[in-house]
Amino acid sequence: MGMESEAHMRANTGRKIMLSGARPTGALHLGNYFGALENWVKLQDEYDCYYFIADWHALTTGYEDTSELGSNITNMVIDWLSVGLDPEKSTLFLQSSVREHAELHLLFSMITPLSWLYRCPTYKDQIQQLKDKNILTYGFLGYPCLQAADILMYKASAVPVGEDQVPHVELTREIARRFNYLYGEVFPEPQSILTKAKVLPGTDGRKMSKSYNNTIALSDDPETVRKKVMSMVTDPARIRKDDPGHPEVCTVFAFHKVFDEDGVSETEAQCRAGCIGCVQCKKNLYSKMAEKLTPIYEKRQEILSKPDYMGYIKGVIEDGNARARKTAEKTIADVRKAMKIDW
Repeated sequence: MGMESEAHMRANTGRKIMLSGARPTGALHLGNYFGALENWVKLQDEYDCYYFIADWHALTTGYEDTSELGSNITNMVIDWLSVGLDPEKSTLFLQSSVREHAELHLLFSMITPLSWLYRCPTYKDQIQQLKDKNILTYGFLGYPCLQAADILMYKASAVPVGEDQVPHVELTREIARRFNYLYGEVFPEPQSILTKAKVLPGTDGRKMSKSYNNTIALSDDPETVRKKVMSMVTDPARIRKDDPGHPEVCTVFAFHKVFDEDGVSETEAQCRAGCIGCVQCKKNLYSKMAEKLTPIYEKRQEILSKPDYMGYIKGVIEDGNARARKTAEKTIADVRKAMKIDW
């Protein structure tokens, strides 16, 4: 069945529309998987899903060096397909390939008060966290308008987010409300779908982050994963194998809670009683992690082994771009008509 036929079938399922996206800023890791991707895969069977690569959003903090943007986009698509995002079920597309996003962003920027943008909590947080970067730009301040355009372009009724992202969706709702008040009812007010993300620390116990070099990437081969697991930080107070452990301060135990939900209570009891050493505990963890991660790695290798894998990846995104563009063109026509700028 062709992509257009499949898209037509999805458009007539009567299911609600859901949208989410991610910035291509580097290799995706387990934090990204359990924080978003695992849930995205499940939502494919409940909603008409649009998942986009937010390359314009990546420029808000990374405009000075774009040398790796292309390879980051490629690897993001491979990771998405490897974890189970299915182009037959979801529309996967590249933000900058659907130019209507830029037009809607511009139009929203005309009606959005500056005070709304300045009060966005993420704006203040990022200014503090990224002091080494010059991000005091119009694009960075105004990115909530672009985010609103991304969501409302597809008239999404649902956006899966963590608690820290709820203010962004609320701002999108306010922009939709203001537009509808000024020009008539065009946009729905999307609801946040709060995702109960499984939180994993980095291998050194700090927050998992590429900047700390403490991640386990979705692209890591099994041996690399094993080495990273065996190097994980454990309970610093535990000197000998039979010393009672404190799993609440152990990085390895934090991973057990995610990868071995059925056996985590037994692991905790053995640790506290000093019945299992840290080395064996790490080996047990790797065994559980391999059950989950090896199929993802094998799918990635399957994609990379295609004679023209770049052609395949670009084909997936170009099909998604075409489907997204079709919806975006209709939305922009509705917007222009409502604003009476369709002369």
